[in-house]
Formats: sequence, structure tokens, C-alpha cells
Amino acid sequence: MPGGSARVGGISRRALLGGAAAAGLTAMTAGCGGGDDDAVTFFFQARPEEARSRLLIIEEFQRRRPDIKIRTIMSGPDPLQQMLTYCAGGKCPDVLMAWELLYAGLADRGVLVDLREFLDRDPVYAAELAADGYAPLRNTFVWKDGQYALPEQWSGVFLYYNRKLFEQAGIQPPGRWADAWSFDEFLAAAKTLTHRGSDGRVRQWGFVDAWVPYFSAACFGMNNGAEWFSPPVRPGRTNIGDPHFAEGFGFYADLAVEHRVAPSVGDRQSVSAQDLFCSGRAAMLMGGHWLYSEFTGRDDLDFDVTVLPVGPHGGPGAITDVGSTGLAIAAASPRREQAWEFVKFATGPEGQALIAASGLFVPVLKSAMHAPGFAAAHRGIRNLEVFTEGPANSRQLAVTPLWGKVESLLERGCNRVLRGAATADSLGGQTASDIDAVLRAAT
Repeated sequence: MPGGSARVGGISRRALLGGAAAAGLTAMTAGCGGGDDDAVTFFFQARPEEARSRLLIIEEFQRRRPDIKIRTIMSGPDPLQQMLTYCAGGKCPDVLMAWELLYAGLADRGVLVDLREFLDRDPVYAAELAADGYAPLRNTFVWKDGQYALPEQWSGVFLYYNRKLFEQAGIQPPGRWADAWSFDEFLAAAKTLTHRGSDGRVRQWGFVDAWVPYFSAACFGMNNGAEWFSPPVRPGRTNIGDPHFAEGFGFYADLAVEHRVAPSVGDRQSVSAQDLFCSGRAAMLMGGHWLYSEFTGRDDLDFDVTVLPVGPHGGPGAITDVGSTGLAIAAASPRREQAWEFVKFATGPEGQALIAASGLFVPVLKSAMHAPGFAAAHRGIRNLEVFTEGPANSRQLAVTPLWGKVESLLERGCNRVLRGAATADSLGGQTASDIDAVLRAAT
């Protein structure tokens, strides 16, 4: 929450979460002090709706296991630094929320337990969990052959669209990742759905983006047949200079810069993508499931979901980012066994069924994904396969303990392209060279 975050790896989906989520949730605590010293402490970040859903899982776990108490710790705006501060001070929470782009740094520092310690004890359960889950999500949290977190939710990005506006334009978008539309089809739709007044000002945008723009652009690059980093886990180089990646990245940038079917960087500062979509002034919005609860239940918004477009060198189906968070256990925890019981519950069939029925998360187990509770929580969505097939069509962005340094270089170079100050081909020069130098230092 993806992911994405308090700049959690730069992912704005996590920026949506914010420390304000603690307001009104009396079960939350602000820090490690106080409360039951024998309780398992659980550190996470969430919006209020998400926090309430987590509380349901905690309450059900404690109903089944009254011998294990859970005390929650709400993250502030910089969860990575907060976790490091806690752990350096000898007060590391027992269970930690893990982000796809950040957990490697903690694993590399020895902060997290390799969960194989528990999975190897119960090979039958481990095999059942692996068979019920999705390899792209599970493997995201494998670092140097260790399983340092188990996935708990999927939140890859896709497209929300306004059904009324699409029907008026006579456009029918695809409903499955395998049946993706092309870049040309997507652009034609965005042009048709962009309306301007007599003064030339845009009254309705064809496309808006509620994620971090250069992450979104990277997904377009990946959908044109090139990885962002190779390999995605413990990468040795970036592929932003690959012609196919650059073409896809440039296609995204040109939606605003050349075609004017999307707001420019300056336009985005004056109004949010969510507001434009909710008010009917945008026909499509790029974002993740974290926005579903914000859009559903509005009488004035009839929406559905569709997949990202595929470029001429991509396919055959569309892909998205993993967008997963996981649950990890602190290596310094004196309550490892109790912590494992909670992690096992939350990431296993019972906890995932609760997540599915809540409608606030997309579960990471097939059994929960295809259970009646998940469909019931999304009864207004006709293209439910965009959610249920999303995890299997996900790809990692980058998993490296040096992500902070890499991201600062990416942000500087990519934002010049997104502003129209440079072409996407330019990323293959100094930006790629500087990133590769950072990555080589880690190998």
C-alpha cells in the first residue's frame, strides 16, 4: 500500500494510509510503552477503514486463542525509520508489517526472522499454504533464500472506469488480464473520453493517475515487454534504458505531455485524481484496491475495473506490480512462538477469509479469493477477474536493501521525462549508469 507511503518506497498508496488512522480507534496504542508486557506487539500502517478490518482479524484471533494477547502499534509517516528506531532501542515490535520495497533492508540487517524456522516444522501446512497462494507474492518476500515475510494482501494497480461515461462513448474495456487492450486502443479511448470546452479547457479527462507517476510509467514500460530491474529480486541492473521499456514509459508520459488526455504535473497539484474521478470529471483512474472503499457506496458513481494496456512488444496478457504487504516477525522478539501463531492465522485460510469478506483488501489465497464472501463484498463489480486474477499476473518492481538510494536517482531522472523536459530514451544515460553503480555495490 501497494504499495504505495509515507513514501514507503515512494508508493503513494501507502501515503494514503497516514498516521491519522489512529483517530477514534481506542484499541490502538501510540508506541511500545504501556499495556500488557506479555502481549504480542503488532506494528502496522493503515487508513481508518483498513485499521478496523485489521482489528476484526485481531479480535477473531483472540477469540480463538485467548491465551495470546495482541497489542497494536500504529505507524507514523516513516515506518521504516520507526521500525529501525524501535529495534535499535531494544523495543522492536514482535510482528511487523512488511512492504515489498522495504523489507529487504530489514532482512539484510538481521532484524527479521526467517519464517522457514516455523514452516519447516510443519511441512504439510507449508505445502498447503504454497499451493493455495500465489508464487509472485510469496517470492517477493524471499531474500537470500529465506522467507522473511508471508504476504497478507494484494494491491497491484489497475484501472477504475466510469461505466456511464464509457457507455455514452460506446467503449467496452476488457475485463480480464488475458484480454488486455493495446496501447493504441487505450489511447483512442482516452482521447474520445477527454472533453474540452469552447475555451479549450478540459472539462473531462480521459485518464488520471492516483499512484506515483513514475511507478505507473514503469508499469507501462513493463507492459511493453521489459523488466524494470533485472532480476527484480536482488537486481544487478536497471532496464530503464531498454528501448521497449523506454517506449512504454514514454507512452505514459505522452498521455499528459503530448496528447493532453491526462493532467500535467502542474495540473495534478491543484486537484486530486480521486476527486476528479468521483465527480465524473475523469473517465479512467489508475490505482489499486486501496481506493475501492472510497469509491463504493456512492450513488453518483457507477464504476467498474479493467486492466492496464499492453504495448506492441508486450503481452500476450497485461501485467501489474505485486503491490503486496506481508507480515514478518522480529528476530529479537521474546515471543516468537506466539507471534507465529498470529502471523499464521492472519496469512492463512482463516484470516484471509475475513480479509476477503471485509472488501477492504484483496486476499492472497485462492480459497479466500474465490469464496462467496469476496464476491459479496464486491457485488457491484462485473469484471471481478481483474481482482481475482491480479496476483497471478503480478511482477515485482525491485527488491533491494538499497532501494532508498535507487529511488532518489529514479525520481530525479523520471520526473524530467514526466514533465516533458526530457525524452524517455534519456533515462538510459546517466540515470541508468548511476543506478547500476549503486546496485553493483550491493553484489
